[in-house]
Amino acid sequence: MSDTTNDAMEDWSEMVEQMNDAVADSVEQNMKAQAAFMESWADAVEGSLPEEEELAEGFEGYNRAYEVWMDAADKMFERTTDAAQGEDVEPTEIRDIWLQSANEAFKEVMGTSAFAAANGQLVEAMMDMQDEADDITQDTIQQMGLPTRDDVMEVGERLVELERRQHAVEQKLDRIIEEL
Repeated sequence: MSDTTNDAMEDWSEMVEQMNDAVADSVEQNMKAQAAFMESWADAVEGSLPEEEELAEGFEGYNRAYEVWMDAADKMFERTTDAAQGEDVEPTEIRDIWLQSANEAFKEVMGTSAFAAANGQLVEAMMDMQDEADDITQDTIQQMGLPTRDDVMEVGERLVELERRQHAVEQKLDRIIEEL
């Protein structure tokens, strides 16, 4: 073989190796992202098990998301093969395959009632924490001798009642003046 042929083969091998490394890195990063998502989802539902039906639907959603990832891997393999055969494959096409797959996979998981139930539990827990924080804040303000929200609301209610009574007295005075 000539040096030109050897150089072309080496360049070809190097390009294919770089593309394989890039695909492997992309798959690894996407699997890590998927694992992190599932861990955070599991943490959100920790402590309370969803109903059997919700749990089954959640697993179905996860399976559909997995199928989306596998389809993306197949598309990546096809496009890598196309590039190896000399077809011009834009790097943005490869990026778009993974981005679209990530969106579809997350939709599959997030569209389940198990995910909705987990989010509901998370929001409920956050609201409980906010209520506790508000109670602590009000107790602290009261201990400092400052008016609390309840105190201000009571003063406001009393002012409204005084205004109502004043208006009633003014109406009675107006009637008395008219009579005179």
